[in-house]
Parts: sequence; structure tokens; C-alpha cells
Amino acid sequence: MFFQLQHTDPSSSARAGILETAHGHIETPIFMPVGTVGAVKAVHQHELVDVVQAQIILGNTYHLYLRPGTDVLQKAGGLHQFMGWDRPILTDSGGYQVYSLSSKRKIKEEGVTFTSHLDGSKHFFSPESAVDTQREIGADIIMALDECTPYPCDYHYAKNSMGLTHRWLQRCCGHFDKTAGLYGYEQNLFPIVQGSTYRDLRKESAEVIAAFDRVGNAIGGLSVGEPEEDMYEMTELVCGILPKEKPRYLMGVGTPFNILECIALGVDMFDCVLPTRNARHGLLYTAKGVINIKNAKWKEDFSAIDENSTSHTSRHHTKAYLRHLIHTGEILGAQIATLHNLCFYLWLVKEARLHIIAGDFNAWKNGMVASMRQRL
Repeated sequence: MFFQLQHTDPSSSARAGILETAHGHIETPIFMPVGTVGAVKAVHQHELVDVVQAQIILGNTYHLYLRPGTDVLQKAGGLHQFMGWDRPILTDSGGYQVYSLSSKRKIKEEGVTFTSHLDGSKHFFSPESAVDTQREIGADIIMALDECTPYPCDYHYAKNSMGLTHRWLQRCCGHFDKTAGLYGYEQNLFPIVQGSTYRDLRKESAEVIAAFDRVGNAIGGLSVGEPEEDMYEMTELVCGILPKEKPRYLMGVGTPFNILECIALGVDMFDCVLPTRNARHGLLYTAKGVINIKNAKWKEDFSAIDENSTSHTSRHHTKAYLRHLIHTGEILGAQIATLHNLCFYLWLVKEARLHIIAGDFNAWKNGMVASMRQRL
């Protein structure tokens, strides 16, 4: 993998770059649609390419490990072959899903034991097995196993958790470096910065992660309930420490305005379930603000869902029609709304990139953030 930093905005820390992987290049900043179980919900793979123009998607190690299982994925030739996707894939380590199963898991130095949400069966992830599982899935970018701290958590817990994450990282790197991918192409390991919302812990973690000198780095443990101001403060602090010449991935963030603010702080890569999850509930993102299509005000609105969308679907269908589909539970409603939101997210980061290159990103960002925060 190779990352080339091309431009930096003169009035912020926003960056534009190119990330080269075995399955193609990625223009940053970039948003990665979440394909939890090998599919982005309600969207065909050809739509991801031709309509959404996604350059990379995210798969979920915890869910893919449980279903269909890595034995099936290996027989298929890896997740790319299994799902018919020839562009880059990033997988998380499963750490966040294990974190969300707080009542069904037990964390020790050796790793984490957890109970499947499907059938109650017991499973174990160690730093080494998390690497092996992601090797078997076949992602281009894989994540080190970490513990995601909840918010709020006390300083003592956050410090101990961060230390565990760093020790697990040492084991992940050692195992990754002595193993090889299964499908004939290079895979790449990203460590994850932790430390909750404590400045000294975040600083220490960022310095430790940078010292591992991997090809890219991730920032975890944010967007878990903390105030936006804390998320931005921690992101700015960490981006000021992580090496400029390597891509920075902020995990699980977020709303369109969160993404723009964090691009301004120096982040290159994002993922979040919000555009797909909220679409299924009738929440649409636009450059002018957020639309709750379930509201009665749209019942007889025969204007386009979004006349400025890059999606033909959003320009062709009306708000009244989409509201009808969502209210009746028609699957097509979820498909149209999901395509709209993903197209908007990918348009947004593409526009951000253009403004970074043009040198006027910060002024454009400030106007967009104010507009996108509105409820229409």
C-alpha cells in the first residue's frame, strides 16, 4: 500500500491524497459505506460502483466470522470473490462489536471471550486470531484488535484499557509480520489510537501508535456518546501527532457535518452506518439540511427528493412518493433512501477534496456545516 499526500488546505489541516491498494486506488478524503455482512444494506454492488461511486467499502469481522464463517470465505477465494466486489475492502477487528456486547463478553490479557448474539455460542478473539480471521476474510486493510472504551469512563479504566490495547497491538504486529495473505495480494495492518477523552492518554496512545510505523493509523473510541466538542478536541490532538505522510482513519464517524469538521482537522478516511441506517427510517441528508420524509409536510410534495443529487433516483422520484413507500414499508423505499444518502456522503467528500485542492476548503466547509445542520 502506498499513500501520496497531494494537497493541504492553507487555512486548515484538511488534506487530499491518493491511497494505492492491491484492489485499486482511493482518493482521499473518503467515506467508506458499511457492508457489515458482505453487503451494503439495500444496495447492489453495481449500484455502489455506478451510482454511489464508492471507492472502498467496510466489512465487519465479528459478523463475517459468525456468518458465513471464514471457512466459507476461504473456499470462495475471499470476501472480494464471495460478494463480487473488485475494489478495496477494509475490515474492523471485531473489537467494537465485542464492546457493544458488554453483557456478553469477558476481556482478559489473553483476549476477549464473547457470546454470539445469534445462538449464544461461546467464542474467543485474541490479537493473533483477529489477524488470522481478517487474513481469511481477505481485506486490503485490516485493523488491530483493541478495546473500545465506553463513554463516560473513569481515568483509571481508560488508562488500563489503553495499555491493554497497546500490548495487544504488539502481538498483532508480531503475528501479522510473520504470516502472509491467502489470496495472492498484499494486506495492510492499521493500529488504533485509544485513550477516551483524556488528553494525556490520547497523546500517549498516538505517540505509541506512531512509533509502530505501520502503513496507516486509525483513531478509535470516539463518537460513542461524548460531546462533539470532545470528539473534535481529541481528533485534533491525535492528528497533530500521527505522521503526516500516512493515512488517518477516524472510525465510526459520523454525520455529514462531523465528517467535514474532522476533515478540517486532518482525517482522511471515515465510515459510519448513519447514512444507511437512517435512510431505512426515512431520514435523508442534503446540502440544505436534513429531511424526515415521514413528516406530513411531504405528503403532497411532488418535487424531486433532491434535484441537486448525483443520483438519478433522487432527481427522478418525488418526496411524496418516497414518503408513501416508507410509510407502507415497501422495500423500494429503503433502497431509494439508502442510495440517496450514500450518494450524498460520497458527493460531500468528493467536493471537500476539490475545495482542498482549490485552496478554499475552510470557507466552503463553514458554509456547508451551517446549512447541513438545519432540519427541513
